[in-house]
Amino acid sequence: MFKNLAVWLVIGLVLMTVFNQFNNRQVTQSSMEYSQFIEEVGKGTIAKVVIEGRVLKATTTDGRKLTSYAPPDLWMVSDLLKHGVKIEAKPEEEQSFLMSIFVSWFPMLLLIGVWIFFMRQMQGGGRGGAFSFGKSKARLLDESTNTITFADVAGCDEAKEEVSELVDFLRDPSKFQKLGGRIPKGVLLVGNPGTGKTLLAKAIAGEAKVPFFSISGSDFVEMFVGVGAARVRDMFENAKKHAPCIIFIDELDAVGRQRGAGLGGGNDEREQTLNQMLVEMDGFEASVGVIVIAATNRPDVLDPALMRPGRFDRQVVVPLPDIRGREQILVVHMRKVPLSPDVKADIIARGTPGFSGADLANLVNEAALFAARGNKRLVDMEDFEKAKDKIMMGAERRSMVMNEDERRNTAFHESGHAVVAKLMPKSDPVHKVTIIPRGRALGLTMQLPEEDRYAYDRVYLMSRIAVLFGGRIAEELFMNQMTTGASNDFERATQMARDMVTRYGMSDALGPMVYGENDGEVFLGRSVTTHKNMSEATMEKVDAEIRRIIDEQYALARRLLDKHRDKVEAMAEALLELETIDADQINDIMEGKPPRPPKQPQASSSNKPDHNAPDAAPSATAPA
Repeated sequence: MFKNLAVWLVIGLVLMTVFNQFNNRQVTQSSMEYSQFIEEVGKGTIAKVVIEGRVLKATTTDGRKLTSYAPPDLWMVSDLLKHGVKIEAKPEEEQSFLMSIFVSWFPMLLLIGVWIFFMRQMQGGGRGGAFSFGKSKARLLDESTNTITFADVAGCDEAKEEVSELVDFLRDPSKFQKLGGRIPKGVLLVGNPGTGKTLLAKAIAGEAKVPFFSISGSDFVEMFVGVGAARVRDMFENAKKHAPCIIFIDELDAVGRQRGAGLGGGNDEREQTLNQMLVEMDGFEASVGVIVIAATNRPDVLDPALMRPGRFDRQVVVPLPDIRGREQILVVHMRKVPLSPDVKADIIARGTPGFSGADLANLVNEAALFAARGNKRLVDMEDFEKAKDKIMMGAERRSMVMNEDERRNTAFHESGHAVVAKLMPKSDPVHKVTIIPRGRALGLTMQLPEEDRYAYDRVYLMSRIAVLFGGRIAEELFMNQMTTGASNDFERATQMARDMVTRYGMSDALGPMVYGENDGEVFLGRSVTTHKNMSEATMEKVDAEIRRIIDEQYALARRLLDKHRDKVEAMAEALLELETIDADQINDIMEGKPPRPPKQPQASSSNKPDHNAPDAAPSATAPA
């Protein structure tokens, strides 16, 4: 903004300088002082003088051209005639009428231009200039702009099937209308961040072959009151002109939050915008042929009037992908990178539970970056394993140097987690254990479920609590000390036990009942005050039950580690030597065998790293 303003100011100064030069133009060539001019007249060397206002243009007897400026002198003409000088008088050249008007009005025009510039900047520079506050910012996408189709969307087959009905209706309305059906006026895409809601909407635009208006929820509200409602009206008016068409509103919760929220008044501008949207979607004058598709990951904060049938008739849940969906998403993203023959999308999908579509896209990208860092021509399975570890456990911090006592303590801490996890029923398999600092942790034990989990039973949760206590207990048994490294373990174990008692009804003493405070969100208008719904006696029972669960699982984990001390010590020694051990090595240790050597990366002839590349970073060792 300041750069553009500076350019305009410089242009204005240059123009003013040029006009001043036109106004005060003087011939500087062969100019002379007036006194010298009088002397030349007295000598008789001046033959002719042309008088233009106060400018004297003289011609000498030898043909030279001289110019001078004359002050008010009443006797100059008589002196010239006395010395035989021919005199010619001409009127002074006047500035053109248009030029004088422009020069006079230029400063005012410059100020008006600066004002318009600032007004456009304040209202976002929308199309239509400084007075386009109420114009919609929706972008109209055509077929050439958007090339994404349903083939580019994977992992959400049910959601694709529901939204594909919109495409079928827009292409052949009679198929539904002959049976008395009508197209939904609005479709709300709901899902966690990164599950592909916006991508699904782009695919609808690519498949529908109809006008597609795209806008974000934050584009409606500006600093001026009434702008949001005006933009909603303008957007629907443009959509009606292009009907049948689709309007896509991304991040609907930015404008569709529940009305009346907040203490001491609400945001009137946002509420006016929401009211106008409610009227346009299903008011007195319905929008025929206009389908509204919106995406949000916060459906709980939306206004109930916006969610009713007739406005958003259908809610399409875009969930996190299951193992089959993750495999399909990986196949889509793997088309863009050259893959080694050993890469198996199904194996990667099995080892990435809970990943969203965006996470999987990031996984493929990180694997490609690891391959490029190793000067490889193809991305192999080892690169995907490194990328998965980086995303799930954090980046390695090999430059962080720990002394031998801290490394040994970390090794026993992680060995305690792993051994308890291998011995507890229904516990997730241990995938990898490392004492290399990653992210904010000094070491990590990673468990991966064998299949996707959608509900957890009591035995599983109890096992999780015991596994979390395994690290601290191993420190006590083998290092005879307590460190701060188990603080996060305790926090997670306590929260899990509290949820079992207060939310999940997994306590025999308190029964299947929800205990806890009202978690109503004040600034969403859900509750004006929060209040306790438990008596002091009940709270004491809850605390006692949480304490019982924690003490029982702590004692159970201690008995297991005390009974299998040899396995813990063997695993800690393996970690101190290898720094990272995988599931096969962990199984060897639990069976009483020495752990097998780590797998060496296999470089095929088509995927050999450059021999001039630097060697891999050495394993971190304790200082001497």
